[in-house]
Amino acid sequence: MGFNQSNNRRLLPTLDPSLIREGKSAFTLAEVLITLGIIGIVAALTIPALIDNHNKQVVVARIQKFYSSMNQAIARAEVDYGARDMWFEDNSDYESQKAWCEKYLIPYMNIIDYGKLSRYFYMTFADGSSVLLGISNSRDWFFFPGNPEKCFGDSSGILNGCGKCSFAFYYNPIKKTDSNGYYAWEFSTYGTSSWDGKIDTLKNDSTYGCNSTSVWAGYCTKWIQVSGWKIPKDYPFRVKY
Repeated sequence: MGFNQSNNRRLLPTLDPSLIREGKSAFTLAEVLITLGIIGIVAALTIPALIDNHNKQVVVARIQKFYSSMNQAIARAEVDYGARDMWFEDNSDYESQKAWCEKYLIPYMNIIDYGKLSRYFYMTFADGSSVLLGISNSRDWFFFPGNPEKCFGDSSGILNGCGKCSFAFYYNPIKKTDSNGYYAWEFSTYGTSSWDGKIDTLKNDSTYGCNSTSVWAGYCTKWIQVSGWKIPKDYPFRVKY
């Protein structure tokens, strides 16, 4: 059978010109600049809030983890050394604090480094956080979700970062029998011995209140704790690590 080229051409489909879409013109420079400007404004409005929220989550998670780890370590040490009030020592010098921590805490915690930072004995944990002991006693502890040197700069400024990049804790397990209701202090957020139970005190106390005018904001940690381990909406400081 012969091949009819003319008939074959008639079988080929023809392209309807009405189906051809007109090509769209490119964006103008002005349109591109306006779009980039809008993106920049949105980013400027949202990125700081995202960073703040991330910082809050990391800081609170590390504070809570430290609180739990310390109490677990103390409980484990009690198994080996008896009741905590029998082996607690209110040491006020670096070497004694170091020796006490080496015996009663460090073997029971995930410590990656410890030693002397400025005048303080410090311990660093696997998540990058650290804790310093007060130089006047072993009751005041300052927890840093990040590098403590970036927070207080030098030894004279350790209290300046309270509630922002350092968070105060208190440890004194010695039994009490006075009328304030605390019969056995434990390791807890700062205010265990002095707080009257009112949120207003945590916020507005002139000495330890979590505000910018108090002597130092030691109560910020307890305010976070009693808020369910969350940064309250009216928290006065921007936290960081």
